[in-house]
Amino acid sequence: MNDARPLRRGWTTGACATAAAKAAYAALLAGAFPDPVTITLPGGGEAAFALAETAHGADFATAGVVKDAGDDPDITHGALIRVRVSPAPAGAGVVFRAGPGVGTVTRPGLPIPPGEPAINPVPRQMIRAAIGEIATSHGAAGDVVVEIAIENGEKLAEKTLNPRLGIQGGLSVLGTTGIVIPYSCAAWIASIQRGIDVARAAGLTHIAGATGRTSEAAVRRLHGLPETALIDMGDFVGGMLKYLRQHPVPRLSIAGGIAKLTKLGQGRLDLHAKRGLVDFAALATLAERAGAPAPLADAIARAETALHAETLARDAGFALADAIAGAAWTVAADVLAGSGIALEILVFDRGGDLRGRAPFAPVHGAPRNRRT
Repeated sequence: MNDARPLRRGWTTGACATAAAKAAYAALLAGAFPDPVTITLPGGGEAAFALAETAHGADFATAGVVKDAGDDPDITHGALIRVRVSPAPAGAGVVFRAGPGVGTVTRPGLPIPPGEPAINPVPRQMIRAAIGEIATSHGAAGDVVVEIAIENGEKLAEKTLNPRLGIQGGLSVLGTTGIVIPYSCAAWIASIQRGIDVARAAGLTHIAGATGRTSEAAVRRLHGLPETALIDMGDFVGGMLKYLRQHPVPRLSIAGGIAKLTKLGQGRLDLHAKRGLVDFAALATLAERAGAPAPLADAIARAETALHAETLARDAGFALADAIAGAAWTVAADVLAGSGIALEILVFDRGGDLRGRAPFAPVHGAPRNRRT
């Protein structure tokens, strides 16, 4: 049966933490937890959250909210976000601390400086606003310590890019709108951007964006790159390139498999299969223009996969992977135009062996058709 219902939106970790903090502070001042608790979202509007747990002592109150990410495949869906609020010295304002499962920033380049809990700026603003609202209604100063914990967060963080970004000990408290839009992949693209920021802050002059683990390991071996230089771009080559256009580094390698980079060479900036498959007629034309004999071009047009086409060409002594790399370089360079970045494209097979390469060359000029 075809389920045509719209995908259900969810709530960010930051929104859940804000709701828990507001409820806990209300209980600290008045002895009772509002349940459900309503918060104001950054873009306006309100959202209500049920409390999953509460605790109250003489000098603290704790509230927990279970994160509902809607229909998005978020690894923190179902996680318990627990916030403990306690008094801070007069004039301190809102002091943030990382509880169990929330990481600490250890490298420069992120929106939060090293040594601070990995609670991003917008969630901090949301929590400050919610604390201020409760403080005003009770005639209090709003000087509190807000400690955020995420149940099982340290284990969940191993599945994220946090360790590579220098966020140690757990997850980040994220969110810019408070709302999770299913399959928007905003978190992945944000991780790409933060990875570039960290690499730039570390003074690295060469980074590599890879479509997957095999190509990432291969480009790391080839150039001897540190982990901080590796950008897990996945299918989002366009998102990486557009950010680098505004935040350039001297040298960029793009590494990927044959099919993914064939699609890049055919003008795709989102390499996921759902965005389109390899155009084999276009691949055959590329091969013919690069000097492939007509019988080989015909065979490439009828190939079952991009790897099959490249294998046919290699068996015939024709470097189709180099032509694919060259086409991918042209498309990527068009997005990067004006940045001055020296760009390289590396095509690897499934075993991590280098099949094709477009060597480093500087990107100049303005794009022919700027993608925004």
